[in-house]
Amino acid sequence: MPIPVILDTDIGLDVDDVWALAHLLNCPELDIKLITTCTGDTTYRAALVAKMLEVAGRTDIPVGVGLMGEASLKTHSEWLGDYQLSNYPGIVYADGIAAISSTILASEDTVTLIAIGPLTNVAAALEHAPAIVENAKFVGMHGSLRAGYVGIAKAMREFNVVQDAAACQKVFAAPWPKTITPLDTCATAVLKGDQYKQVAASNNPLTQAVLQNHHNWFKAALDWPVMADLVKSMNPDVQSSVLYDCVAVYLAFSEEGIGMEDLHVLVTDDGKTLLDERGDLVRCATHWLDDKAFYQNLTARLS
Repeated sequence: MPIPVILDTDIGLDVDDVWALAHLLNCPELDIKLITTCTGDTTYRAALVAKMLEVAGRTDIPVGVGLMGEASLKTHSEWLGDYQLSNYPGIVYADGIAAISSTILASEDTVTLIAIGPLTNVAAALEHAPAIVENAKFVGMHGSLRAGYVGIAKAMREFNVVQDAAACQKVFAAPWPKTITPLDTCATAVLKGDQYKQVAASNNPLTQAVLQNHHNWFKAALDWPVMADLVKSMNPDVQSSVLYDCVAVYLAFSEEGIGMEDLHVLVTDDGKTLLDERGDLVRCATHWLDDKAFYQNLTARLS
């Protein structure tokens, strides 16, 4: 039986959220009950989700608008065009926090909450309905334990945690099963070679939408100072960007090929994720045993 899931995403800045959403939509192991947007202009982000769902023919999936935050670069505006959230024929929840809570509480089976952005919404849902921990498990793309961005062999402050460290502290402290892919595994996840070519050759409308966003993002990200140098080092015609969030989607139904450790993770006020006995117990994807299964799954689902 498919696993009921909720996706909470900050889609609309880094393009890996677009890849992850398409991956999720093509995983028969997962039954998507709700998608919510977090951070910055969450209405813009929800419109992106809605347009992707229309392309995929999945307007049965409700979209929830999460808490607004500080404005950030809108790197997907070209693909979004004049599409508005009001165009979506499916259900739209203006209160994404209440939607998360009610979806979890109403489910007959345990819901896996996949979070691939800062944890503002998830922390708010915990405050809104503490009982959700009794019927949910958490899977997130968060932190850096022993390795950092682009595989550098030292821990770093990771974006999703830094953006709302207090929310991450609250989510990690909550008494529900917690699994994360920190940068240790997901920061090296890049689709390239024959597998990228296979995906790029797909006629699937959703995959083509991903590729359009992919190419547009590479141009738009040049205006994002923190990403410009990395983007310049990549060739979008032969590879993806780093697909951090796709690893979180994969972990929602499989750990094949991934080295998992149950570790105590302490989230500091300035956004570090330290291995410390004072921290909360989290199941962590700390290294790849063999990444073949992940890439084969991703390639097959997107092509």
